[in-house]
Amino acid sequence: MNTVEFHHVTKRRKGFSIEDLNITIPRGFITGFIGPNGSGKTTTIQMMMNLLKIDEGEIKLFGNTHKNQHLKQRIGFVYDDLFMYEDFTINHMKSFIAPLYETWNEDLFQRYVTEFELPLKKKIKKFSKGMKMKTSLLFALAHEPEFIVMDEPTAGLDPIFRRELLDLLQELMVRENQTIFLSTHITTDLDRLADHIIFIYKGKIMFQKSMEQIKDSFYVIKGRSDLIDTDTKDLFIGIQENNLGFSALFEGDPAIFDPIGKDIVTERATLEDIMFFMTRKESSTGAADFAEGIEIN
Repeated sequence: MNTVEFHHVTKRRKGFSIEDLNITIPRGFITGFIGPNGSGKTTTIQMMMNLLKIDEGEIKLFGNTHKNQHLKQRIGFVYDDLFMYEDFTINHMKSFIAPLYETWNEDLFQRYVTEFELPLKKKIKKFSKGMKMKTSLLFALAHEPEFIVMDEPTAGLDPIFRRELLDLLQELMVRENQTIFLSTHITTDLDRLADHIIFIYKGKIMFQKSMEQIKDSFYVIKGRSDLIDTDTKDLFIGIQENNLGFSALFEGDPAIFDPIGKDIVTERATLEDIMFFMTRKESSTGAADFAEGIEIN
């Protein structure tokens, strides 16, 4: 069963629109949601949570309409900023938040307070960026949600806490089998963490694939510039050239480059590589080439 399903969802806003969005978030996995800033990631999350009304289509959460407000009991939210009263302490915030959730687990709350080393009586406005993120996680996890939604959770965090956060997410997947939807433009966080990736650009889905499919199908091809042939440039998704040669993104079986031998270097593409090449303005006209003697079927 899918935790979330978007069916032909459209939202038109001034200067930006999302058209005919079809995505699924599979249950029990970590799904990464990537795309450059301004691509529609936050808008998509707002529609999913019924914070933004859709113009057309249908969204389902846990098999039900996303407009069912009771479903939010089953969801934990972690945003890039802490939307809480800055003059409150954690204990003060808990007195407001805990009664909202039927599944609030005080033992779990206290466990994460200890694990995150958070002060209960210190005002939130005195917290560091990392402490605020831990506080957001604390309240998101304490009511034992089935579905955790995270919008740019690692932005602005130091590398040490970013690693701790990613380790915690992996632990949640193993221990609790929760579904996690992680929206970020920091793709390195997802290369080792995500099970599935949804890539959005300018309001349109570029692809939705498992990480296994991505690792098996996307490659960066590098070689000398004299290997470029304009007749075969459409074979590549995008290309970058300089005085040292070219590099390009290829989707498919890289064995077709074997006849060139050592003149071509083939590497598995990272998510950052894929985002870079697929969003380049030149990608529609710039593409790569190949050596003489390659036969393409």
